[in-house]
Amino acid sequence: MANVWAIRVVALALAAPFIVGTTGLSTNLDARLLAAHNRERSAAGVPPLQWDDQLAADAAGWAETLVETNQFEHSDDDDDDPQGENLWLGTKAYYPPEAMVGMWIEEKKDFRPGAFPAVSRTGNYEDVGHYTQLMWRDTGSVGCAVRTGEEYDILVCRYRHAGNVEGERVF
Repeated sequence: MANVWAIRVVALALAAPFIVGTTGLSTNLDARLLAAHNRERSAAGVPPLQWDDQLAADAAGWAETLVETNQFEHSDDDDDDPQGENLWLGTKAYYPPEAMVGMWIEEKKDFRPGAFPAVSRTGNYEDVGHYTQLMWRDTGSVGCAVRTGEEYDILVCRYRHAGNVEGERVF
């Protein structure tokens, strides 16, 4: 019986590189980012987001700029095409997309229902701003992109319609 277990362990060890290769950090990135958003929205009864290729292209452009300039800041608002935006930065090739979005979702611990900006238990809306954008009821689409710098990955997600509108309820 011990030999059977030993054979199974060796077989699994030999197969591990192939299994990991099919579920790597960036495999099905767009679908996984969208699913991470929609799992949280669904749990709160908020309609799902749709993937938007143009938002993803806009996000990719800004992510590329951030990597090239070694900066980490929100883009300027475009009055002709207002978009919401969430940014994330973490150790290069370490975090799967679900963990990236999960860090925004973790902000819900400080969220309290209400009209924006009075939506944080801490009194500072910036403590929940990523979460509220992700959950904004009037947002219907998202597009995201990850770019890699020398030591870090940057995730930019763009949303239409932008959330965090003063005086409006999140959901």
